[in-house]
Amino acid sequence: MSLRALLDGLPIPILQAPMVGASLDGLALAVSRAGGLGSLAAGALAPADIGPAVAAMKRATDRPFGVNLLMAPRATPDAADVAAALDRLAPWYAERGEPLPAVPNQFAPDFEAQLAAVTEAAPAVASFTFGVLGRAQVEALQSAGTYVVGTATTVAEALAWAEAGADGICAQGFEAGGHRGHFLAELEASLVGTMALVATVRAAVDLPVIAAGGVMDGRGVAAALALGASAAQMGTAFLLADEAVTAEPWRRAVREAGDEPTRLTRAFTGRYARGVENRFMRLMHGVEADVPAYPVQNRLTQPLRAAAARADDPEMMSLWAGQAVRLARAGSAEEMVRRWWAEARAAAKDLAARTGGVE
Repeated sequence: MSLRALLDGLPIPILQAPMVGASLDGLALAVSRAGGLGSLAAGALAPADIGPAVAAMKRATDRPFGVNLLMAPRATPDAADVAAALDRLAPWYAERGEPLPAVPNQFAPDFEAQLAAVTEAAPAVASFTFGVLGRAQVEALQSAGTYVVGTATTVAEALAWAEAGADGICAQGFEAGGHRGHFLAELEASLVGTMALVATVRAAVDLPVIAAGGVMDGRGVAAALALGASAAQMGTAFLLADEAVTAEPWRRAVREAGDEPTRLTRAFTGRYARGVENRFMRLMHGVEADVPAYPVQNRLTQPLRAAAARADDPEMMSLWAGQAVRLARAGSAEEMVRRWWAEARAAAKDLAARTGGVE
């Protein structure tokens, strides 16, 4: 079997995007039960917790699912840079009545240990964001029975994953919510729209491509498949799902989003990400180039964002969402997946009729 065969064999070729902070095993299991492919966002999990989490999901379903890791670099920031970052954040913590966090011993879970845990746990699919694995790492996952999917925002990144031996490419378009997955070029050179990216990646690599970014309903799924994608990945569309763990202020921001509500920012985490604009993003915009790189800034703002969520204050939270966030709707994730597939089939039928495929 191959990843292409696995995706072609899905009753519904919809993948749930891994969303740290908004999705846990419940959402992934619901999507897989519906016939799609759920994904466990393991990027923030301690290595010791990954194996038990994957084992629990395997006990809960016999359908395939994925696990995603963020390839966070080992952070050894200069003490002066950390002190300056905390000084910038001090007024925000004071406004919330929270003390400044102590400088942590570790800014993110150890990626190598996380990778070893995923390899041992052997999910059907493992996807990776923010970088590219070495060939030996890819082969170790494949030997354990896991298909490897690399996130790419450019053709060059897709080619790097193909060279490493990956089984498939998740093509993350400019429209996507959350963190940008770019790793070979700067942001400006990596902002390719989903439609152009899927088409050019397909032309460059002989691997199944998963379209991600801006897909919010069945018409979007049909469009992705028409471009030649093997499946469509949806994230923002699940933010209001019953099974999502999206905090209430975040849900409210999604429900109340206007037509063009999102912006890119690195103020929250030190890495560019797309979310609904709020006061923190606006006021930090002038200094966001100065904040320390991910994962340092991410770790330093975590207590602030958690305190804001407890206080029902969306203005200091990272409200990650894609450009089409206004189309998000509430409901059961299983029902959403089935409805989107019905919409996709109807859209395909209408297109076939218009182009002469149906008499």
